[in-house]
Amino acid sequence: MNAEESPAPGPRWRPLDRNERRVVGVLAEKAKTTPENYPLSLNAIINGGNQKSNRFPQMQLDEDQASSALDTLRHAGAVALIQGDGRVEKFRHLLYDWLGVDKAELAVMTELLLRGAQTLGELRGRAARMEPIRDMGELMPIVDSLRQKGLVI
Repeated sequence: MNAEESPAPGPRWRPLDRNERRVVGVLAEKAKTTPENYPLSLNAIINGGNQKSNRFPQMQLDEDQASSALDTLRHAGAVALIQGDGRVEKFRHLLYDWLGVDKAELAVMTELLLRGAQTLGELRGRAARMEPIRDMGELMPIVDSLRQKGLVI
């Protein structure tokens, strides 16, 4: 490699705190499951973070916590502010590049962000609602790839 060549930029992820995981997980989930409502407003992110289904642990994010998490995630390059029609700020995730993952890997990561540790069977069933993962034979290479990238243990 000569001096003019540089390695391709890799993923820029870093460990996330509890509120950041929930906020970015909601953004990734809603982009896949309700694309007609995406990108999301702060209020939609709070509601998604506090919903009772498909979340563990249950949380009660408030506006300050969600705003703080969004600011930190924006500075880290994981989330972008979208300038819409000027009425309400909206946010979208940048996780494909930030984590260095593909669609199926992001579906698995999203479930881990929203629910934490799970059995492989639970993970397959839940991630399959965002990306088709037919069986454990399809899930294992995805999990192995995420392990190699240091994203799951």
